[in-house]
Amino acid sequence: MAENTNIILESKEPAMGHIEVAPQVLEIIAGIAASQTEGVARMRGSLANSVTELFGRKREHGKGVKLTFDEDELSVDVYVYLNYGVSVPHVALQIQDNVKQQLLFMTELKLRDVDVHVEGVIPEKVDTGVDPNNLFDDEDNNEGDSEQ
Repeated sequence: MAENTNIILESKEPAMGHIEVAPQVLEIIAGIAASQTEGVARMRGSLANSVTELFGRKREHGKGVKLTFDEDELSVDVYVYLNYGVSVPHVALQIQDNVKQQLLFMTELKLRDVDVHVEGVIPEKVDTGVDPNNLFDDEDNNEGDSEQ
């Protein structure tokens, strides 16, 4: 028989029953909180995630997040790629704060820790300056030709 992996939330109200949250829900909350942090380019995903996104399937918000729940304590590992030029420590601290706040706000779970793993830096896309509507326009040739 499969082990119950849901996390039970404790209620301060008189018990009307118990509340269980699937780990995938917590991964999605943490993933959205991390990806919405300014300076985060994207979350780490698997090759399968990249292929499904390429074919237009829905984006998986829980990618790049790993949960560990032991001894009634929750630890979150977040794997991110940052934009080039941002302060890595500043963005990492902001990710930790955002994930902690959102999980506390939405589930009232207290975290043992939020570990941020910066997997890489993504450079800005450079504008090549090519006009797709006028690919063969050669400005150098036009400057040399003057009407007389």
